[in-house]
Amino acid sequence: MFQLDDQFLNDVGLGNLPEEQKKPFLQHTYDQLEYKVGIRLSEGMSDAQLEEFESIIDRKEDVIVTWLSTHAPNYQNEEVFTRLMQASNLPATDPGLRAEYAATKWLEVNRPDYRDVVAATLEEIKQEIIGNKDAILGSIAAS
Repeated sequence: MFQLDDQFLNDVGLGNLPEEQKKPFLQHTYDQLEYKVGIRLSEGMSDAQLEEFESIIDRKEDVIVTWLSTHAPNYQNEEVFTRLMQASNLPATDPGLRAEYAATKWLEVNRPDYRDVVAATLEEIKQEIIGNKDAILGSIAAS
């Protein structure tokens, strides 16, 4: 979907950041993206939906198992699950892998536009960084 990496830094004009600043900057960017996407995705959701998703994110096994049995009873045969399993090198029975899949599937069911929300939010963050890159580079040079 998207990568926050050296290419991202090049795209926003920060490819010359000192190596020791790259990882913290990318982590800060990821945190901002996660926060802003969370706010946007929660708009229009019921309290019950928010509570259910929070339980999945918090890896409450009983909620995950119940939700998957209702919405994706054959999830281990689905392509997205297989890709997650291959990318993580985790066994199909791993609770963390199941939780990650459940969160992804939950978003597909309840917010099918979530990929668009992530892409639009990332683009806004990129433009914000590009607009402030001189100040960002200046503050790093001054430290």
